[in-house]
Amino acid sequence: MSNRSTRSEAEWTHVQDADTERARGALWGLFIGDALAMPAHWYYDRAALRRDYGEIRSYVAPKNPHPDSILWRSSYTPPAPDADILHDQARFWGQRGIHYHQFLHPGENTLNLKLAALLMESLLARGGYDAEDFLVRYIDFLRTPGRHADTYIEECHRGFFFNLAKGLAPHDCGVADIHIGGLAAVPILAVRYRKDEARALAAVREHVALTHRTPAVIDAAEQLTRLLVSVLSGVPAQHLYEGAWTALARAWAEDGRALLKEEDDQVVGRIFSPACYIEEAWPATLYLATKYVEDPEAGLISNTMLGGDNCHRGAPLGALLGAANGEFGWPEQWREGLKEAGRYERLISAIAEAGADLSAPT
Repeated sequence: MSNRSTRSEAEWTHVQDADTERARGALWGLFIGDALAMPAHWYYDRAALRRDYGEIRSYVAPKNPHPDSILWRSSYTPPAPDADILHDQARFWGQRGIHYHQFLHPGENTLNLKLAALLMESLLARGGYDAEDFLVRYIDFLRTPGRHADTYIEECHRGFFFNLAKGLAPHDCGVADIHIGGLAAVPILAVRYRKDEARALAAVREHVALTHRTPAVIDAAEQLTRLLVSVLSGVPAQHLYEGAWTALARAWAEDGRALLKEEDDQVVGRIFSPACYIEEAWPATLYLATKYVEDPEAGLISNTMLGGDNCHRGAPLGALLGAANGEFGWPEQWREGLKEAGRYERLISAIAEAGADLSAPT
């Protein structure tokens, strides 16, 4: 039942405006966190990162050579012509020093966030989550040369297309991937279904399993969804993030809160690996969300300079910090400096509006 009768029109408008601003903040943060970190992605030598870029506070282009690149160890041989998802980027695989995102522009998002934007388009076209529609778009996007300029394609996508070539149904092609990249699209579904946590969780479970059939990734996705739905509803983020962080941190410290007093490069480096594995990357993300809940700009800069899988930490981190601080918690130059800012503005506005409780005022 609506509580419209207990509020003035101005008060109700304020509630709606705050809801929309938090939703928009989460979605802008999703793309900002990834794009800011992109040039420093998978640097593990932090001295080399600073040597190559200084402190990254704005969008910059990636540089070759990448001193920590292990693309030379990666390989993918398509089992069938329609499983070729590397296209003209295949010639760089097996080479040393190649930056994973060498052809991306300042402010451009990496592949997983481009696929997240594809999910937004599917949600709007279908009026809600439709896994089959997304899969058609996903398969077409990766099969079609020229749809993106990223050199690196994660294991989950390679595994998906390997299974697809074997004859599995698209819905059954997900692999046992254990990386935090599986959380990239979760905030979009949390925003779209923020008024219905059960529906949000159902959509998130189905979507994540399309590429990441791993309990640890799905569990982290559920935690992220619950946190976002709560904060988007107006629950104070500080208590939620600290509570979630403390629960996870007990595995590494008797008093998780004590770690909040440590330097970031000690916590994400000495306590948690800066790498992509979900069991440590997710607590590292929550640590940063808790510590920087009132300073989102500093939080994303710190995440960027910590290296490792900072892009895939940065996306959910940006969403958490954006939900807590709203759209205007992000510098205008960060929002407008995204390479696809115009497209994102349209998608973000539509998803934020679609997820609002439009029936509440009746």
